[in-house]
Amino acid sequence: MLVSINEAGIYRSNKWLVRGISMSVHAGEIVTLIGPNGSGKSTTAKMALGVLDADEGKIVRKTKLRASYVPQKLEVSWALPIAVSRFLKLTNQATRKQIDAALEATGTAHLAKVEMSRLSGGEHQRVLLARAILRNPEFLVLDEPVQGVDFKGEIALYKLIEDIRNSLNCGILLISHDLHVVMSTTDRVICLNGHICCSGSPIEVASSDEFKSLFGEHAASGLALYEHRHDHDHMLNGQIKLNQESSDQITRSSIQTTTQAAKTQTDA
Repeated sequence: MLVSINEAGIYRSNKWLVRGISMSVHAGEIVTLIGPNGSGKSTTAKMALGVLDADEGKIVRKTKLRASYVPQKLEVSWALPIAVSRFLKLTNQATRKQIDAALEATGTAHLAKVEMSRLSGGEHQRVLLARAILRNPEFLVLDEPVQGVDFKGEIALYKLIEDIRNSLNCGILLISHDLHVVMSTTDRVICLNGHICCSGSPIEVASSDEFKSLFGEHAASGLALYEHRHDHDHMLNGQIKLNQESSDQITRSSIQTTTQAAKTQTDA
């Protein structure tokens, strides 16, 4: 167990931001927080990290827990010329070898000398992930890591996040802004709206009455699960050995339904 939260809450400006939160994250586990804007996702994550102290309840963390946090937004003036490799050194006392390994692991080695301001949304998120794994974290918190990335880029980032989990065996707390695309490899989804509305596997949450009540009946039928069928092995040196077949895919039954409906309408 890395982090355990029991009936915890945060009270600010005469109101409870979140209350009655009970959850845990273990090594090698991915837990995804979903919910509407203002539901307390980021607040819960900061509470898990210890950035915010709970006003009630109990939080237990592993002793000397190594944690990394990838924020939703990074407030940096990109008007200042700074290359990716130099950016990774700003808050890390990492060696060149460690930086190269982190860039290689996130598929950004070719961007080492490129200025941060020139990166695309997906490249920027990958560099932030490289920065986070430099600490070799046991607990990794990702606040909406695919925001501002197109659908194809989301798929690639979800695959990378899964690879990081498998390689480091770290626990991941992932905040998702998109209710319709959730990693199927998520061990547990927690739906928040100031409190925990429901939790369980992605399919269990999507089919729950609480989820449908909060987001509407259409939300469950439109939920897509990103599936990454493991097509490679992780070597001890950090390299990835590909198997013969590559089988990343999106399971999206709603797309088939929509496509069939469109065809029917066209035929009519």
